[in-house]
This record gives sequence, C-alpha cells and structure tokens, in this order.
Amino acid sequence: MQTTPVSDTSDIHTFSQEARDAIYHTIFSRRDVRSQFLPTTIDDAVLSRILTAAHFAPSVGFMQPWNFLLIKSEEIKTRVQQAYISANAEAMTMFEGEKRNTYQQLKLEGIRDAPIGICITCDRERTGSVVLGRTHMKTMDLYSSVCAVQNLWLAARAEGLGVGWVSIFHEHELQAALGIPEHIVPIAYLCVGYVSHFYPKPELETKGWLPRLPIEELVYFDQWGNADPNQPLIAHLQRDQMAAQDIANRAAMPLPKE
Repeated sequence: MQTTPVSDTSDIHTFSQEARDAIYHTIFSRRDVRSQFLPTTIDDAVLSRILTAAHFAPSVGFMQPWNFLLIKSEEIKTRVQQAYISANAEAMTMFEGEKRNTYQQLKLEGIRDAPIGICITCDRERTGSVVLGRTHMKTMDLYSSVCAVQNLWLAARAEGLGVGWVSIFHEHELQAALGIPEHIVPIAYLCVGYVSHFYPKPELETKGWLPRLPIEELVYFDQWGNADPNQPLIAHLQRDQMAAQDIANRAAMPLPKE
C-alpha cells in the first residue's frame, strides 16, 4: 500500500514509512486461525508482550474492564471443547441446504490444538455503576473489551502467532468450564499458538462461505445511505483494498529455502 510521504510541514506525530508499513502489514495479514496450530511452546516474554498490548487498549472512562484467563491445562481445554461441541451441534441445525453442508466441513475451533487458550472477559462493575462515557451507551464496556481482543490479535500476528476466536458457546457453559463468576462476561475465547501457515484470505472467504464486501459500497457521506461514487475517496478505497490483498498474499508466502 502506498502512503503519502511525510513532508517537513506535515503532522510531526506521523510514524515513519517503515513503521506505517509494518502496522498495515500486520492488519492485512491477520487471520482467524483454526487448523494450522503447531505444538511449539510460546515463551513467556512473547506472552507478556501480547498481553501488555491488550492491556493498553482504549476503554470507556478508562475503566479497563478486562481480565486475561490463560488456559494451558489439557483437562480444562477438554471442558471448553465439550461446551463448544454441544453448542456447535445446535448451530449446525440453524443452517439449511448448501450452507449446512459447507458448515459441516468447516473446522471452527482449535481449542486442543493450540498450546494456549486466552479468555478475555469484561467486569461490568469494575469502577461502579456510573462510568464516564457509559452513562447513555451501556454497552461501551463490552466494546472496550473487544478493543483489547483486537490489540492482542494484532500484536500476536506481529510476533508470528496465530489466533482463533471461538464464539460458539452458551455463555453459562463457558463460564462453568472456566470457573468464571456469573457477573463477569466472557468476551472472547482465543486459541493462540505458532502456525504452519497463514491463509492469504480469511478461511471462510477461501472456502466459499462469504466474499469480502467491496469497501466502496460500505461508505456513506453525511447521511445514512448517501453513497457517492464520484467522491475522490472512492477511487483511493478501491486501490487500497487491492493493495491490502496484495500485502496479505505476500505475507502468506512461505519463506524461500536457503
């Protein structure tokens, strides 16, 4: 992706070209990993960096509602997987025809394959009942915890780790498997580990579940539904979406053998 060069008079807070390239490279090559996990142990120094990245996510009212529950025990992973299996059997019946056939062929979790699971939670009572910025939109604490998920995911990709978000659970069953109190909301169960490869496109796109939507169809101006294909921004969006896919393609290529 081409970014505008920084001139002497531009914003002094802009990152260097190399740093910007690294950020976009990480974003565009991030994938939801399900089936490529390796048994390689993750060093505590690496775990510390990605957890710290998650902890530095933005949060409404600076309430920092998250906790990070690390799961290495095979016994606990088995409990979590059983909760997934039960919910997944129900989920399969919700699709019909070809969608159900495709669903049955998808691997949607790596709970026991990944060397570690990380459950990111939200304590909605952490700083009391009245929270700056959450006075009218009560779900902002949940969204804040999702920001922590994204921070961890991007940091993990930069470290060469794959992450898979497993969301097919009954919430109370996941809480029971992990001993999470009822008032704590499990936001994301993440399977984390080194992988054999990353897909150039999201696995669900690769396997025909859904295509990526053209970004130019998702951008409105001033009022909902007001699309304007003549806006100069639209051409930039089209070019950058293609450039993003090119970055992902190159990131997925195996390194040449020496």
